[in-house]
Amino acid sequence: QVQLVESGGGLVQAGGSLRLSCAASGRTFSNYAVGWFRQAPGKDREFVAAISRTGGSTSFADSVKGRFTISRDNAKNTVYLQMNSLKPDDTAVYYCAATWPMPSSSTQAYNYWGQGTQVTVSS
Repeated sequence: QVQLVESGGGLVQAGGSLRLSCAASGRTFSNYAVGWFRQAPGKDREFVAAISRTGGSTSFADSVKGRFTISRDNAKNTVYLQMNSLKPDDTAVYYCAATWPMPSSSTQAYNYWGQGTQVTVSS
């Protein structure tokens, strides 16, 4: 089992930045690839970004490329999502999720999920 806890969400003006953290406990975190997803009211959960077990490979949704970065610190069992140039369309609950062995943009691939953190971007 892997337990995931997101933090760092909040209210920010358009053009601002936030850094989300996903802290893991349980099994060896470095064995798992991690993805970030988001879900806005009335919409399906969608892929945002993912990172491989070592951090050597990352991928992003087209909607966030160039604005978001993902990184991990396996010594701290934490994955980060740095969000810059935020837009009102980025407003959603953000979730991190873990899977083995490879990252994926599909929610179906992930076995473990956090409870989510709210990000609200005002115009």
